[in-house]
Amino acid sequence: MVSRPAPASAALPPMTGEDAPPGFDAFGRAVLEDVRDAVFLQDADGALRWANPAARTLTGGAEPRLHPVAETSGHVEVAGNRRPARVRALPGGWHAWTVPAEDVPQRHVGDFLAEAGPRLAGARGRHGTARVIAEQAASALAETVFVLLPTTRGRWEWWSCERPSAHGHGRIRRVPAQVAPVLAETFAATGKPQLAPVPAPEIATLPSIVADRFAGHAEVAVVSLGPNGGSGVTGALLLGRKADPEFGAEQSRAVVEFARAAGTALANAQRYARQEEATRGLETTLRPVDPPELDGARFETWYEPAAGVLAVGGDFFDVLAHDDGSAFLVLGDICGKGAEAAALTGRVRHALTALAMVERDGRTLLRLLNELLIAGGSSRFATLVLGTARPSDGGVGLTLASGGHPAPLIVRRGGVVEEVTVPGTLVGISPQARFAEAEVRLERGDVCLLYTDGITEARNRHDQTELFGDDRLRAVLATASGQPAREVVRRLRQAVRDWLGSSAHDDIAVLAIECSD
Repeated sequence: MVSRPAPASAALPPMTGEDAPPGFDAFGRAVLEDVRDAVFLQDADGALRWANPAARTLTGGAEPRLHPVAETSGHVEVAGNRRPARVRALPGGWHAWTVPAEDVPQRHVGDFLAEAGPRLAGARGRHGTARVIAEQAASALAETVFVLLPTTRGRWEWWSCERPSAHGHGRIRRVPAQVAPVLAETFAATGKPQLAPVPAPEIATLPSIVADRFAGHAEVAVVSLGPNGGSGVTGALLLGRKADPEFGAEQSRAVVEFARAAGTALANAQRYARQEEATRGLETTLRPVDPPELDGARFETWYEPAAGVLAVGGDFFDVLAHDDGSAFLVLGDICGKGAEAAALTGRVRHALTALAMVERDGRTLLRLLNELLIAGGSSRFATLVLGTARPSDGGVGLTLASGGHPAPLIVRRGGVVEEVTVPGTLVGISPQARFAEAEVRLERGDVCLLYTDGITEARNRHDQTELFGDDRLRAVLATASGQPAREVVRRLRQAVRDWLGSSAHDDIAVLAIECSD
């Protein structure tokens, strides 16, 4: 596209026949005569051939000049004053230049920030937030946007967006400060974000995947995304603009305010990412592991913590194999749920793991744990059932001790559901707590079930006052008599889930011991 000055006369001659753009007739001309925007028609050779009344008013008899910036934008200059214009290609190589009327409301900075704010706040993760930053900046601040974030091994990670919606992502080498001083100063800044133009020679020093995207832009600028806790800035935003700024004189403020909001969103995303990493590490440490294999005995489990930030809770189980072929087993319930209960669960499990290495008597273990909890000053208490499983003579001998926990149930192969009565007080409440022990034997096909009250206290999905209860638990187990432990637990899990529906529940833990010889 080339530009030629318009004729000095404010009234251009009418166009007819071959002098007019293809398809331009009296109807089209009449429509353009009445629009409030200034419209100029330029022929294939770059000469200005016609202007509507609004355009003639704009020029006031002066000679207009058309300056293209891109294929779809440019400026109309009249007496040294430039006005942004939209450029539309017409048949036959002609172009229509449209200058919006002065009283068309310009987009306000506050409106843009109000629109961008929820999008930034709703972004998830470092990658998702950087992508949204690029998208929002490209929607109003520039035609081409790069978000640059420092990463390891002397590199920058980048996210780009170009109008209308072309996205990119990758990593590039960091450019030395001596050849890119503006970028270096932006990344070193620790104060309020400042918008700074980036000279073309400095843009050329960037890797071609970035530099080539800014070719043909009228201006390229950079702004930091704000300080990041004394460790430099969170990142930087490269903005390439082809047309006049959308916010006029307010453009710089729009960029700086957006950069500040974007930096806050990015810092929050990175902080949450660190918290999530720590949470995953904590969950890995606290979440029960699958029981070991034991000759003559099989173990089946069900672990389902209540909904919360952590995928662990106050219920737990552990099975630890001994060298003599027996196994220490424990199932417990820490008062409460969520992170605080999970933290105490970790302490209890670690304490019992250490104690079980030197002590086999269940009553002694409970007494020592009781003293530890009281000495630790926790206001929470626990209920536990623990003991030893020892396969022998084709069966499994169980020695069980309880500290205020629901009684273990034995599903006999013949169809009877027995309760193992093991008296004991809550653990962690009183220094005078007393604990008892009981011994039972499992024959081939028998299953002993240890469970927490998340089963019996599960609330009905239709009536929250109705609990699953002991009787319903026994009835479900009776239907599974003679079945392996896996089937017993599967039926119980299905019954409880059907009972709960989609309603919330407390932590649930189940440990089933089956005599498999």
